[in-house]
Amino acid sequence: MAPAHIRLYCRWKIDMWRACRTRNRALPIHTKAAVAYRANDPMVIEEVELDPPAQGEVLVELKAAGLCHTDLGMWEGHSPIGSVFPVVLGHEGAGIVLDVGPGVTDLKPGDHVIAFAPECRVCGSCQSPKGNFCEEAASGYGSAPSIHAGNTPIFAGYGVGTFANHMVTTASRLANVRKDAPFDEISYLSCGATTGLGAALFQAKVEPGSSVVVFGLGGIGLNIIQGARMAGATTIVGVDINDAKGAMALQLGATHFVNPKIIDGDLVGHLTEMTQGGADYTFEAVGNIKLMEQALATARIGWGVCTVVGVAPVGEKIGVSPFDLIMGRKLQGTAMGGVRGRSQLPQIVDWLMDGKFDLKSLITARMPLEQINEGYAAMKRGEGLRSIITF
Repeated sequence: MAPAHIRLYCRWKIDMWRACRTRNRALPIHTKAAVAYRANDPMVIEEVELDPPAQGEVLVELKAAGLCHTDLGMWEGHSPIGSVFPVVLGHEGAGIVLDVGPGVTDLKPGDHVIAFAPECRVCGSCQSPKGNFCEEAASGYGSAPSIHAGNTPIFAGYGVGTFANHMVTTASRLANVRKDAPFDEISYLSCGATTGLGAALFQAKVEPGSSVVVFGLGGIGLNIIQGARMAGATTIVGVDINDAKGAMALQLGATHFVNPKIIDGDLVGHLTEMTQGGADYTFEAVGNIKLMEQALATARIGWGVCTVVGVAPVGEKIGVSPFDLIMGRKLQGTAMGGVRGRSQLPQIVDWLMDGKFDLKSLITARMPLEQINEGYAAMKRGEGLRSIITF
């Protein structure tokens, strides 16, 4: 049970919002947000208004939000997902439910939630056990502005917009999790950490005793390392040009680290020799076409599986030799690690609280919303692993 002062705080917030509903159901919600008005321009911290939760929607008071590279791609205008402006970016976030709209039955005020890709549980894709791509993801939700700054309409990035004190989104995009989990760590599970863990455990299905090579040791790649360790892989090789990230990979479960800048000869040949003929599983976690091709070439002939996790800039294409595929190598991709948010995130949070993987060591900076531009500047300089906005 949460401490008494937290329960009282939640009760006060709930009573406050219920009072607002009683006075005027359509009363707009005033909150502070980071607004990107144009590609590459600094985000502006200002007060905005949110539409109150409508049918199937939920109002959440955010407590933490992660700075993800995917948001940077949208902000810079080269994301394959597309970019719209002005927009409140952010898709990693965790917080407390304050209010629910009509039709929401599985969430209530006071619940702790993590934002994630939608899982409606009723569409054809959700009914199939084969993947995690809910048809709501392509429904157009979020394509109309739901936020305003004065008379200016503003989009909510990815249908959520977590770079704000509050957000309104669909219940299908929220996973209800235990209340003793720290908000800063579980906000990281909104995308980066879960994508990495899931890529190894759910998408590639790494097997005990297998060999794994991970290209790119950022916030996703390091969690692929952890997922491979959890799966029981015995050879886990991390590849990066940053020695500090290599040291972290070894701390989290990698058995070897390779810096391509300091090896002699061909990287693929070096890794193939290390894994005695090629790795059972390889992963690319940067979004770099050359690395994707090297990851496929490092997969073992006959059965090696290469999983592409990194998001490349729009328009780029992988060069694949059909003979590689004929010889048994397999190439696949994954979104959000193949994880279903509402169904599987609660279990992943349990694993976190049971100490099965480490996120605390990966959060290298915490900052207020006002420092978000500085946080992304540090990301572009290659500093740190994961930065978290705390509210």
